Amino acid sequence: MIGAFLLLVFALQTVSPEALQHMQAGAEAEKNGHFDVAIAEFRKVTELEPKVAEGFVSLGQAYLENRDYGGAISSLKQALKLSPDLRPAHQLLGYALLAQGYAAEAIPHLEEAQDTAALGIAQLEDGKLPDAVTNLQAALAKNPNDPDLLYYFGRASGLLSKQSIDSLIAAYPDSARAHQAMAENYYVLRQMPQAEKEFQQAIRLRPDLPKIHLELGLVYATASQWPQAEEAFRAEAKLQPGYAEAAYRLGDALLQQGKVREARAELTRADKLQPEMPETLYSLGKAAALDGDAVAAEKSWKKVIELEKTSSLAAQAHFSLGGLYRKQGKAEEAAREMEEFKKLQNTATPIEGPQQ
Repeated sequence: MIGAFLLLVFALQTVSPEALQHMQAGAEAEKNGHFDVAIAEFRKVTELEPKVAEGFVSLGQAYLENRDYGGAISSLKQALKLSPDLRPAHQLLGYALLAQGYAAEAIPHLEEAQDTAALGIAQLEDGKLPDAVTNLQAALAKNPNDPDLLYYFGRASGLLSKQSIDSLIAAYPDSARAHQAMAENYYVLRQMPQAEKEFQQAIRLRPDLPKIHLELGLVYATASQWPQAEEAFRAEAKLQPGYAEAAYRLGDALLQQGKVREARAELTRADKLQPEMPETLYSLGKAAALDGDAVAAEKSWKKVIELEKTSSLAAQAHFSLGGLYRKQGKAEEAAREMEEFKKLQNTATPIEGPQQ
């Protein structure tokens, strides 16, 4: 795109026919991936027209595509000496400098070019994390499925989060939030005794912190300590009666202990608070089946399959439906569900749990 634009601009200028011929030959070689030929042609252009910036920009772009970043930087700096406001030159020079590790030097050129993606990457590399997150988020809004942007945005966000948490712990080590942050780190590392200790300390300092009881409950649930998990989830549900995940987690903890009726009530409440949450529906189906309500169980598991289709949770729902139909003497339906389960068993995509 830049090359075609530069060729057009160059052609509109008063230049020699010979220079224009080399410019066109260079553009054609570049288009076909013959970068050495393109470099030679564009270099000839700069020799014939040393005061025309576009020739140096085209030469710089060819160097850049040939991964000769030093040559690109030299050519593009010369272009900007001749035409300081030439945006393509700023953009390409920003790319070349960034590729060579000169992130700080690349930033003003990428700002001039208004290239939010490359600018965000340069700011990330230069440690300007808030600016990097802002620009990468803007770039992602335009290209939401770009894997490189997703990676850099995740990296920038993670580093910014770590920086904030480190500042919190350093400045307020005895605060409830510092203990909560340390507990969350221990939980991620699966160091459950340390996580439990830090969550409990946070709760002693501020027992009304939102989600703190839920996080402690997840520590207990991970260790299958269901009575303790129930207590923590119940405390969260009392603090935030409108929080669907607290109701779901409490219902699941109750179900794990065989408290079917109470579990079903909480899971029904969770489903009303946040309809069509697959994990809730699966557990609700399980509770209904244990409570002898085959119709409700079937309905819940079918909804899971409708929502998830190919996930591991859908596979579990097919398996559960197969067992339900077998108990009802529906051999054909049971066989069909088990066949679907087998299809998904090795290919199903993992499903993320409810958001904390």
